[in-house]
Amino acid sequence: MIKGIGIAGIAGRMGQLLAEETLAAGLKLVGGVDRVAGTNGVTMFKDISALAEACDVVVDFTHASTAQSHAVTIAAGGAAWVLGTTGLSAEDEAAVAAAGKRVPVVYAPNYSAGVTLLMALAERMAAALPAESYDAEILEMHHRQKVDAPSGTAVGLGRAVARGRGVRLEDVTESGRDGHTGARKTGAIGFAALRGGQVVGEHSLLFASGTEHITLSHRAFDRRAFATGAIRAAGWVYGKPIGLYGMTDVLGLIS
Repeated sequence: MIKGIGIAGIAGRMGQLLAEETLAAGLKLVGGVDRVAGTNGVTMFKDISALAEACDVVVDFTHASTAQSHAVTIAAGGAAWVLGTTGLSAEDEAAVAAAGKRVPVVYAPNYSAGVTLLMALAERMAAALPAESYDAEILEMHHRQKVDAPSGTAVGLGRAVARGRGVRLEDVTESGRDGHTGARKTGAIGFAALRGGQVVGEHSLLFASGTEHITLSHRAFDRRAFATGAIRAAGWVYGKPIGLYGMTDVLGLIS
């Protein structure tokens, strides 16, 4: 039985939701770390190293700039790691993978059950719909404060489509079209990002052929959906073998 969860960035909007969901799940909240003042009644640790040594699982929705240092420090502390930070570079993701060789790690672009199922469907549909006939386009919208684009969830959808087609997303991405771009490349996976207001997250994947359009969509109304999934992942990953996992593992989906 998991003994306790620590939260990186606990004083932030997402961190507070994670703390609430930890308690709602009947789990022990060991405490957290944050660069700003802590939350009333919550134990604040001096740094991520101390937090990792004090708890079983660290749940981390902080910032891409912390990914590499957290990967090293949390793994050294021996805690399992649930990472929901988006906008990671290839070097950041390599550090996460390295941590997964030392401790159990769950890394996902989105922790809602709905998006996880959407990605599973996206991969299967991409495998069934020929790239030569069905153009794949991904549209996402988020609140005006979001700093990375396309969103981590949009990239995750793109990777699901690429897996279904047996290609590397990096080789077929079309993003930020502007001006005289020429005809769309066959097999490309297109991205468009919208920013405005306080939209929590909206994502649509469109497969468009000359004769039909098929759309998969997800709309999040409350960030709590992500917090609930992340704490579910934290309860699941404790005691698992060392390795790098995703939300499809947590939900028991067959990839």
